[in-house]
Amino acid sequence: MRAPEKTLTEFIIGEQRKSPGATGGFSALLNDIRLACKRIGNLVGKGALAEESARMREVANDAFLRTNEWGGHLAAMASEAGTGVHPIPAVYPRGRYLLAFDPLCGAHGLSVNAVAGSLFSVLRMPESAPASAEAAAAAPEERDFLQPGAKQACAGYAIYGPTTMLVLALESGVNGFTLDREIGEFMLTHPGIRVPEETSDFAISTSGAGLWEPAVKRYVDECLAGSRGPRGREFNMHWAGSLVADTHRILIDGGVFLRPLEPHTDGASGAPGALEPHKIGHERLFEVNPIAFVIERAGGRASDGARPLLEVEPQALHEATTLIFGSRLEVERIERYYRDHNERDYDAPLFGTRGLFRASAEA
Repeated sequence: MRAPEKTLTEFIIGEQRKSPGATGGFSALLNDIRLACKRIGNLVGKGALAEESARMREVANDAFLRTNEWGGHLAAMASEAGTGVHPIPAVYPRGRYLLAFDPLCGAHGLSVNAVAGSLFSVLRMPESAPASAEAAAAAPEERDFLQPGAKQACAGYAIYGPTTMLVLALESGVNGFTLDREIGEFMLTHPGIRVPEETSDFAISTSGAGLWEPAVKRYVDECLAGSRGPRGREFNMHWAGSLVADTHRILIDGGVFLRPLEPHTDGASGAPGALEPHKIGHERLFEVNPIAFVIERAGGRASDGARPLLEVEPQALHEATTLIFGSRLEVERIERYYRDHNERDYDAPLFGTRGLFRASAEA
């Protein structure tokens, strides 16, 4: 088989040439992101051989910041590993893009050699005119990042597995690039990726099953019922424990991923149902928006059960939300369940006396 010839850099330049008036700043930013992912992939590949292995997430975060802050293309960055906005140091020029990222999603699994990855989202600075010269010179704030996912200029992820891949979503579509370690370049290996519309695979963590909404309980129970249930066919359950790994499998082979938003239980009090004022889910800016952008541009669907995720305007930098994405027809089915079957009195057989993996599913 003939080896792929187009590098990621060549691909980016080719896309730039399709846009009259492009200055090259966006292309240069994508190349900086590429370099950051390449550096992190190299560190992850060393595993315990790297001196920084015990603090790999911290090192990955620093690599993203340092690789992207000096190029003059960004106005500011925000990291899932941080607590606020990271301004571009005054010694560097400031650009017109914003970068939100999760430096090492799934880092907890590296101790057992599991797959991890990096997620990134590029936004444009809001175009509203500043009230004064002082305002124009001020560093971007958190509110500048609080834009609906549909406004992303691009998004994507790197996955650090047996091979390192970078998946890039632009308005024109989704393409995958595999790192050729011999020449140190990402090569186009998966052009025009499309998510299969139908699937018999689903991914969900059962750790929060007791808090699932009826719509989610209904869907999972029907899948577990297999060919003897209302779906009339067998389903496979996959759960990698790494959001990037689950996303990549669904993007290539199809499937649906469900992570309902769950109230946070106060373990310190020991009282069941005692709730903190926040909830557990995936963070919209750093995980949900880039994944939703990738999936939607590849023909899939991403939703919170009630509405497309890309339409929602974030309210806070670390806001959590329900995340449902994957093959379009399955996500649309789950949305119907949220609309028509989400009353709390639904008696899900999933929680019958025979347990989650019972031998049969009674109606």
